[in-house]
Amino acid sequence: MSNKNTLPDLEEATLNRSHATQADLILNTIEKLGCTTVFGVPGGAIEPLYNALARARDNETSQVETIISRHEAAAAYMAEGYARITGKLGVCCSTTGPGATNLITAVASALTENIPMLVITAQTALPNTGRRGLQESSTDGIDTVSMMQHCTRYSTLISHPQQLEYKLYKALKIATGSTPGPVHLSVPVDIMNHTWIKEDSTNLDNILLRPEIIDIKSIERLQQIVDSSKDMVIYIGAGCRNMVEEIIAFAEARNACFITSPAAKGLVDNYHPLYKGVYGFAGHESAKECLASDKVDTVLAVGTRLNELSTSGWDTSTLMTQRLVHIDDNPENFLFSPTASFQAYGSINVIFRELLQHLQRCEELKHSPVIKLDFTVESNNNRTQAYLPKQLTLKHCETINAKTKPIKPQRLIKELVHRMPDNCRFISDAGNSWSWTTHYLFPKPQQHYYIGMGFGAMTWAIGVSIGMAATDPDTTVVCITGDGSYLMSSQELSVAIQHQLPVVFVVLNDSALGMVKHGQEMGTGEAIGFELPRINFCKVAEAMGAKAITVKTIEDFDKMQVNSEGPLLIDVHIDPDQLPPMGARMKVLDRRQSSRRTNSDRRYSDEGDRRS
Repeated sequence: MSNKNTLPDLEEATLNRSHATQADLILNTIEKLGCTTVFGVPGGAIEPLYNALARARDNETSQVETIISRHEAAAAYMAEGYARITGKLGVCCSTTGPGATNLITAVASALTENIPMLVITAQTALPNTGRRGLQESSTDGIDTVSMMQHCTRYSTLISHPQQLEYKLYKALKIATGSTPGPVHLSVPVDIMNHTWIKEDSTNLDNILLRPEIIDIKSIERLQQIVDSSKDMVIYIGAGCRNMVEEIIAFAEARNACFITSPAAKGLVDNYHPLYKGVYGFAGHESAKECLASDKVDTVLAVGTRLNELSTSGWDTSTLMTQRLVHIDDNPENFLFSPTASFQAYGSINVIFRELLQHLQRCEELKHSPVIKLDFTVESNNNRTQAYLPKQLTLKHCETINAKTKPIKPQRLIKELVHRMPDNCRFISDAGNSWSWTTHYLFPKPQQHYYIGMGFGAMTWAIGVSIGMAATDPDTTVVCITGDGSYLMSSQELSVAIQHQLPVVFVVLNDSALGMVKHGQEMGTGEAIGFELPRINFCKVAEAMGAKAITVKTIEDFDKMQVNSEGPLLIDVHIDPDQLPPMGARMKVLDRRQSSRRTNSDRRYSDEGDRRS
């Protein structure tokens, strides 16, 4: 009976293209949440959503714009870049079938990075479900709802028009909740086209409400630990986004050194006198020495998943010890710190605000030195001249100033920092770009640095860079990527051209999948499968309509003109034999017998020594 009553209504509604539809409900809701851009690729089944966008544009009733990517995965990466810059919900969409499955890798990446994202995919019309319609992805076909369940925090099919509003609000609440992440709605084309009668009964303010989590007993225990600790190190993870000021203030009050995971490097001032560098993948020896000191009795690990790359391969001699105290607002992360002497759950900013107030209340603080930090001497001219933070220990510092041809990647990184605008954003792609930027990139005070290491997806930086630039077209975004990654997603350059976005694509050109090549050389693998053809990326970019330059020597950088009038591609021919600092990764990949581990560890700790 329900089908007879419902389906004719759906079919009749589909015939009328001018009325408000369930797609307008989606558009109206995300706009109320402050979202201004939808990233995606159109298709037949998702057309109702684009119809709603077009109607709103023509009637000037909405400020939401749409950016069309060249591949659906890039659309999701762009939505992530948008969310990172604005702090708002990222929105991406695709048609049914292959459009939805193309999104999956990028959506999985957003899940590992805790990025709030609404993923909307279309679905075959309900009357045609199970009949093998074109690109069907229902439970009777390629089940995209089930696929998305494994890479989102919520994935559901809308099977009736009256479900959409409730499930949309539920999804948005989950996406922006205490542990943010992507959510997925699969909406059949006939339901999306069904009539929507606008009502303003729902309080959308409740969706974005994120109450602070306070555990009084945990805070009291932390206060006791702080009071009894004589020498403390603070380890800052990527989960500390937007909360790092309280942590640094606490470190200064305790005169405690702090280090970061590779993914959190961009959250702190790399020239801060208490900062000892990155611990983990491509990290700094000064950070490792800081943790390994016998004097250290407490390590506060904050906002970190404690995964392979952030723990130097789960090293049990430095970080993963009983000195560890794990502080996090994501209880899932506590599963990975079994050696910790204490785990404190709560809002990170609240915890450190309470710890600071506790220090101020303590009678001992009146007699304890509180360091006064002044960055005026270190910030501008001296940073430009010295570049390397004096409190860090780096590998092969001499390569920073090398004038050799081809260009050393280390020198390239330094040149980019000096030559790019003072307020630019650096984005590092997966691969050897990770190694070079993690170890050698030290931004100026107003520059920013981002890296996505949760899922390790190649081409991540290309889409994220475009999403960031679309959000803030007055700020240059510098995408540092390898030639392997760029070949996977080079067509997205045309998006930046179409919208005249200020993205500088820096391609590290060594005609190889560099991380594969050097990993085989440093490890036990055979040399196979890493070769790429020599490609003139400038000519390809110019054929699309972008400005481009080839850089083979340091002097070639003088030809570079960075402005806000569209994208620029820089094809940099780097030294193909320079080994990246990724020894910690190689230790994990090494599958040889434990009796041979000692020599293996020694070799990986000295990576790059043979080729400087």
